[in-house]
Amino acid sequence: MSVVADRIDPTLPPSQRVALAYKRLGEEDRPEVWIDLRPEGEVLDDAHAVEQRLADGADLPLAGLLVAVKGNIDVVGLPTTAACPEFGVVAEKSATAVRRLVDAGALVLGTTNLDQFATGLVGTRSPHGAVRCAWDPERVSGGSSAGSAVAVALGVVDVALGTDTAGSGRVPAALHDLVGIKATLGLVPTAGVVPACVDYDAVTVFAADLATAAAAMRTMIGPDDEDPRSRSWPAAVRLAAAPRPRVAVPRADDLTALSPEFAAAFAATVDGLADRGIDTVTVDVSALLDAATLLYDGAMVAQRYAAVGAFLETAPASTDPTVAAIVRGAKAPAAHEYVADLDRLTRVRALAVRMLADVDALLLPTTTEHPTIAAVQAEPVAINRRMGTFTNFCNLLDLAAVAVPGVATAAGDPFGVMLVTDRFDDQVAVDVAARLVGEPSPDLGADGVDVLVVGAHLAGFPAHGQLVERRARFLGEVRTSTAYRLRDLHTEPPKPGLVRVGDGGAEIAGELYRLAPAHLGTFLAALPSPMGLGPVELSDGRWVTGFTCSQEAADAGTDITEYGGWRAYRAR
Repeated sequence: MSVVADRIDPTLPPSQRVALAYKRLGEEDRPEVWIDLRPEGEVLDDAHAVEQRLADGADLPLAGLLVAVKGNIDVVGLPTTAACPEFGVVAEKSATAVRRLVDAGALVLGTTNLDQFATGLVGTRSPHGAVRCAWDPERVSGGSSAGSAVAVALGVVDVALGTDTAGSGRVPAALHDLVGIKATLGLVPTAGVVPACVDYDAVTVFAADLATAAAAMRTMIGPDDEDPRSRSWPAAVRLAAAPRPRVAVPRADDLTALSPEFAAAFAATVDGLADRGIDTVTVDVSALLDAATLLYDGAMVAQRYAAVGAFLETAPASTDPTVAAIVRGAKAPAAHEYVADLDRLTRVRALAVRMLADVDALLLPTTTEHPTIAAVQAEPVAINRRMGTFTNFCNLLDLAAVAVPGVATAAGDPFGVMLVTDRFDDQVAVDVAARLVGEPSPDLGADGVDVLVVGAHLAGFPAHGQLVERRARFLGEVRTSTAYRLRDLHTEPPKPGLVRVGDGGAEIAGELYRLAPAHLGTFLAALPSPMGLGPVELSDGRWVTGFTCSQEAADAGTDITEYGGWRAYRAR
């Protein structure tokens, strides 16, 4: 059974959802979760504005979605403190990611507590108090995006924004049975985010399910002139996992950091993959785990000093001592050490790319254990370092990751795993994660061209492999408008031709796929004569790219329109 509280009914009007959220806040004794809550009346005004926009016909895909925002991300009108009150400055505008959610109809309740300056994976390094686990107040919540994860787990909000440099958008998800999506660096702009390590920071999403997390992530993705590190989807992006995904899993020697309960849960998860239509291959990930140590123990930590070191040198009263020691110590590495570590990361990244080339994703446990707050306070550095064993390398190596609950529990407690992919293979990670947790796979909205197939490229027919090779995304079964006729062209292998006739046609059954722009060109180049691609009208009025054929070939063919489609005709 999930430890996540039930969501507030998503079908209710936005204003009712806000009222219920604040009622739930009053019932929960979790003041340490939040840094600044917006007044209920202010959020209700926003909700009524969303309702009016809907009444006026606006398209608001996130209408009424309740959102919490990590306290190192700007929310207009609230101080951005990064859990250090002296650092706080009231934001004049919201971060790009937050603005995009609000523009889509989302409602922001406030900012959440975190490991100060996003430095930690435990959620205890804050002057606002340790953020307690949602389902066991004696244990840590996981950090640094601690308050964000707990706000979702308590059912107060639908989604919460975190940031992830070392694993902060994934570790808290694992400890609370949540989904955590850490997209490829730069896909979600970081304008308006207090940097931790500016080259390796990512804005992340927590939610109770993949569909909700993906909806928020899809809305935030896109380049931004205010963020020079922001990126767009590449033209050759893979839009789907393989029909039967293949994932890499680590050797037993790579899993020694796991607690006995977490080791057993990971083994059970791997054992359950075949039943979910996922194949496995064992790989050596030791080089990746070694690279992970560079984030704190190498020269890369200098980025933390560059971010907030000068401020911490002023010795503000609310400084967390562990965070201050880490950041001040980050002043020490020499430039040549930084260059050497960058070279090492480049070499390990090349190894990671080769490892991932033959699989859809790498499956890893998200973290190693779930300690108590008392244990972390007694051993604040060692436990924190261990909890990042499997997460720290992802951003250093420019990889994407999706964290989801594992197949098994850790002796009855939540246990999470990650699907790690190469950069821009985010959709592939989501697809495999969906298969693992038994949910339909949501779309992250990567760029592509919708292509209608009506013959040999249909699933189960000889040319379908051309779509699979290009990782085309299946969008569903569709029908053309009544302006078409279908003819058997009597080719080898057999294929039909779709002909637009205007009057006297009929709806023809087909399948719709999305192809990456670059792959559409190679797809067209591979088409044999007399086939081509052109605009085709669907029964719902949309125009998409579809198969056509020459008039000469159509005239020589046999009309099979009466069957309604190629599949029915071939099955006659």
